Amino acid sequence: MLVAGVARADITPPIGIAHGGWGAQTHQGAEGVDMPLYCTVLYVSDEEGTVELAFLDIDEGTVSVKRDRILREAVTAGTGIPESNQRIAYTHTHSGPVTGVSWIVEGAELVEPWLDSIPPKAVEALKEAKANAKKCRVSTASGQCEINVNRRPVTEDGTRYTGRDWDGFVDREVLVTAFDDEDGEPIATIVNYACHPTIMAHENRLITPDYPGVTRKVVEDNVGGICLFLQGAAGNIGPIDGFTGDLAVYRRAGHRLGLEASRIRLGIDPVPRKERLVKIEPSGADLGIYVDDQSGEPDASLSVTFEPVTLPAKELPPPEEVRANFDAAQQRLEEVRSRTDEVEEIKKVAFPAKRAYIANNIAEVFGKGGSVQLPVQVMRIGNTAFVALPVEAFAEIGVEVKKRSAADWTVFGGYSNGYYGYMPMKYAYPEGGYEVTTSPFAPGAAEQAIEACVQAIDAIWQKSL
Repeated sequence: MLVAGVARADITPPIGIAHGGWGAQTHQGAEGVDMPLYCTVLYVSDEEGTVELAFLDIDEGTVSVKRDRILREAVTAGTGIPESNQRIAYTHTHSGPVTGVSWIVEGAELVEPWLDSIPPKAVEALKEAKANAKKCRVSTASGQCEINVNRRPVTEDGTRYTGRDWDGFVDREVLVTAFDDEDGEPIATIVNYACHPTIMAHENRLITPDYPGVTRKVVEDNVGGICLFLQGAAGNIGPIDGFTGDLAVYRRAGHRLGLEASRIRLGIDPVPRKERLVKIEPSGADLGIYVDDQSGEPDASLSVTFEPVTLPAKELPPPEEVRANFDAAQQRLEEVRSRTDEVEEIKKVAFPAKRAYIANNIAEVFGKGGSVQLPVQVMRIGNTAFVALPVEAFAEIGVEVKKRSAADWTVFGGYSNGYYGYMPMKYAYPEGGYEVTTSPFAPGAAEQAIEACVQAIDAIWQKSL
């Protein structure tokens, strides 16, 4: 059998922190909290404790490569869990603190202390999860939920924008993994779904985890235990109802997804069983009385691979040139801020500053481009493969990996183990659009990443034969 424990830390930032970061918003600091932000952790090991895995589900927009490294090192120092065995995932909420350059200045001084507070809280939560860990059985099942849509429509003149493309590719699969103790009581539930948490947008002034927070709560209320949310391949997938300030909209979407996840979860029995007829009871009609005898133990395999793959990247300007452009854009932004409080004027220089910030972050990771080493992580827990890429992967990537996987179940997620930007499919490059223009990857990177993921899954499954 395996061993699992779960815990949660409240990481809700203070009211007044620089919030949202939407170019169209008129407020700056968060004016309140609609739902808390959490770091939810799951500890998994074999009975001997020789292999230990950690899942961290963090309500944050992105976790940069630098911040991922800080958190990973803290977890290893505090718990002994190797860095390669940690899945540091973020829900990608767009209604939390601003963690990059923005026209927003009020509350910006609160961001770094908030980010610094997350690693020690995560470590304490993992210690608690490990201390409370129990023997468990694990299994996965799936369903469907229609709260998402392809988000890359095109106008009649060929302009790509972020909205609803009803004819575009979409993945609506809901994957649910159950962790039950020896008595069949729920320890934890993992829900995996692909959809940008952009329901709450520029009109929203409150801190929220968007729909993933509601989904977790609904599962916990209906099933018990603690729920983690792993964002899927949502690079080109958004909510059907989005870009609003109406809190009821994200609550409704999260409730719908949570009910579907609960339905799936309540139908999962990790114990292999064989039906046996006990007797036929006369009662007007003859009633068949059955019991389902345990016929074995579920797969208790546990392993991980965390290896880099070299992928093609766009040719980029020299990093020093990118940095100079970033410094100049920041200087222009600060100059405008110093002489006016007019939001619209500030936003005019904030947009190029934000793009320069994105370019600078890419340059710090990709250098001059041409190629980049990207970490591919696969965790095997029983009959389920948990695959993670540190990108905003197009939905086709996740679907193809799931389709070709050697595992019975494959839970694919981007938004994990750092952040390297958007990863579009090759077909999307001639189309253009936000995801393509901001992506640091060259055409073909997604297709190579698919192959790397499939090969990593194959390698783990072959070892277990």
